Amino acid sequence: MNRMTGMIEQRTIEPEQFSEYIGGTIKVHGSIYKIRKMSGFAFVLLRTKREVIQCIYGEEFSKFSLNEIGEEYSVVITANVVKEERSKTGVELQMVDIEVLSKPVAESPIVINNKRVDTSIDNLLNYRPITLRNEKERAIFKIQEGLCQAFREYLSNQKFTEVRTPKIVYAGAEGGANIFQLNYFGKEAYLAQSPQFYKQMMVGVYERVFEIAPVFRAEKHDTSRHLNEYTSVDFEMGYIQNFEDIMQMETAMIQYAMEHLKEIYHYELNLLKVKLPEVEGIPTIRFMEAKELVAKEYKREIKDYDDFEPEEEKLLCEVIKKKTGSEFVFVTHYPTRKRPFYAMEDTEDREVTLSFDLLFRGLEITTGGQRIHDYEMQVAKMKERGMTVELFESYLMMHKYGMPPHGGLGMGLERFTSRLLEQENVRLATLFPRDVNRVTP
Repeated sequence: MNRMTGMIEQRTIEPEQFSEYIGGTIKVHGSIYKIRKMSGFAFVLLRTKREVIQCIYGEEFSKFSLNEIGEEYSVVITANVVKEERSKTGVELQMVDIEVLSKPVAESPIVINNKRVDTSIDNLLNYRPITLRNEKERAIFKIQEGLCQAFREYLSNQKFTEVRTPKIVYAGAEGGANIFQLNYFGKEAYLAQSPQFYKQMMVGVYERVFEIAPVFRAEKHDTSRHLNEYTSVDFEMGYIQNFEDIMQMETAMIQYAMEHLKEIYHYELNLLKVKLPEVEGIPTIRFMEAKELVAKEYKREIKDYDDFEPEEEKLLCEVIKKKTGSEFVFVTHYPTRKRPFYAMEDTEDREVTLSFDLLFRGLEITTGGQRIHDYEMQVAKMKERGMTVELFESYLMMHKYGMPPHGGLGMGLERFTSRLLEQENVRLATLFPRDVNRVTP
């Protein structure tokens, strides 16, 4: 009987190891990305798990015919490693032999091996399993991976516990019409808009918790900033002194993430020519002051006193950058009537809440604030809003049996990635977008 020991044989060499084998012969696997035929030789670009590496086919040292391979063939290449200072890897791989593992049965409907995929956004998304193979397209999601790694590392270092909350729930956290209803074995249920109720509950268990997971919004907006399923980076923390503690924590988390990208993801940053923001500190401004600032600076009439119009978000970020140099800004003290029932009101002015949004390069990427932790206060606010308190019995259980002062936030991962890369559409930073028109691939 065979026994699995956990020892995995390394059959091929990774690009970062090439320099260790100069003067020797190695095997490397990947997919043929592109073949550039020259006179008597050819450049064969091999797409490995992270990099596209250049190999050389030469009639004097290659023991196979160039006609035996084509684009998107999965192969194992045997190659001589020759020092080459002009190469990104510092070496040149001279192809000696090749083993074809598989080959496509149809020609790609999209050209993916140019510097960028030159097609419409619809084609880019319709052929997503193919277009993601483009070097720059896949680099987007390596950077997104880096953000998640950094957020997880930072929050873990700050003694947050990672949790997994239900995505099928009995009620929407935010309420309203933008929730997906389910027939749950004859009962009414919904896809979770947010882990809000559960992360609050878990503050009573672990004090500090976070989750990086999908959430669902049945919004009918078909815009460059809306998705019906997106990844939310949520954290919730107890024993806070005020809601500024939450903004401080997010600022530090973003600072950590930018340094992590610089250190680990410089290959992708250089490939996409990403300009990382400086995050020495993030300015804060109250909601009405922000509205008035934009109105004054740009001679605009204030039309909506409850929220920002998308154009106002862009203009506010422009003026804040001009005045402070920061590409981020916290907008605080949103009107009570605009915020959810669990938002803590300012004791000095009940018309506003101890809440905030974080705007980055013209777009809101985070919503957060302090929550109501007192049972009587929470029930009273729900009744003021005409809510049926009995429907929220399991949520209110934590308030009834004692909760510390707490608060937290939710960040849209795709929005943050999109603005970091200065893209015009959030779908470009979404692996397989789900919007009002798209449920495939």
